[in-house]
Amino acid sequence: MNMVVLDGYTLNPGDLTWEGLQQLGDLKVYDRTDFSPKTVIKTIGDAEVVFTNKVPLPKEVLTQVPNLKYIGVLATGYNIIDIETAHELNILVTNVPDYSTNSVAQFTMGLLLEMCHHIGDHNKAVMNGEWTKSLDFCFWNTPLMELAGKTMGIIGFGRIGQATAKVAQAFGLNILAYNRSKDYSLESETCKYVELEELFKKSDIISLHCPLTESTKGIINKQNMSKMKDGVMLINTSRGGLIMEAELREALDSGKIGYAAVDVVSSEPMKKDNPLLKAKNCIITPHIAWATKESRTRMMGIVSDNLKAYISEKPINIIR
Repeated sequence: MNMVVLDGYTLNPGDLTWEGLQQLGDLKVYDRTDFSPKTVIKTIGDAEVVFTNKVPLPKEVLTQVPNLKYIGVLATGYNIIDIETAHELNILVTNVPDYSTNSVAQFTMGLLLEMCHHIGDHNKAVMNGEWTKSLDFCFWNTPLMELAGKTMGIIGFGRIGQATAKVAQAFGLNILAYNRSKDYSLESETCKYVELEELFKKSDIISLHCPLTESTKGIINKQNMSKMKDGVMLINTSRGGLIMEAELREALDSGKIGYAAVDVVSSEPMKKDNPLLKAKNCIITPHIAWATKESRTRMMGIVSDNLKAYISEKPINIIR
């Protein structure tokens, strides 16, 4: 069985092994593949199995690779695949759910703590000699904030949202959760479901953990930000398209949004003209919340398990 990995570098830059897949067939791994359909078609060739993280597989590609029977998405999100065409061509598509839950929850809180304490900025100040010149035993260059007793609104209360809430509650935060479906057994004295209007109005911190859909695209926009508390903190470790970036910059520059920390942007890699690059009080990281070694190792194992299940004609994690 011929297998191709179109863009393996981000999952495995050299610290993991492809052995699990290599045991199942003839595997070719490309670190990166140009997104042009012509190049993708050529790279897939006569492969029966293709793995992709971010390389798109539109109808234009799928209809030109007749041997393809299986697509393994090296991620949870699968919007890069033309699922309808794949189904029409009897191509099975699988993804990797729930591999990065703890890593993303941990990273979310890391971003929040950085906004509260500006640890990186203060370390830089010390290294630049500000402490050795200080007249006092301590100094701080920005306001510092304690989390206990404040309210975090979580938009998207699936596995990652719930894991984030669990950690946040340990810091003394109260949780307001918004999700289309609701599991009321998760409610407690410090966690309850609310509608978006209430979440926007009452939250001191808002963290995004929802998928990018037509209903959530641009959910953080000028109109909704106007409903928020002045100085609210915003965190996005989900999808860049959830935020209207130019409007967020305006809100940051005006002080309506106190701080923002985003691990994702609308176009990745980030473009030089992204408005957030020049926004006040904005932390930007390069889509790494998911990328701990533990998380990537877990993904690699699930990817192999998905293919084994397909070979045994008992497929799992199918995108329908």
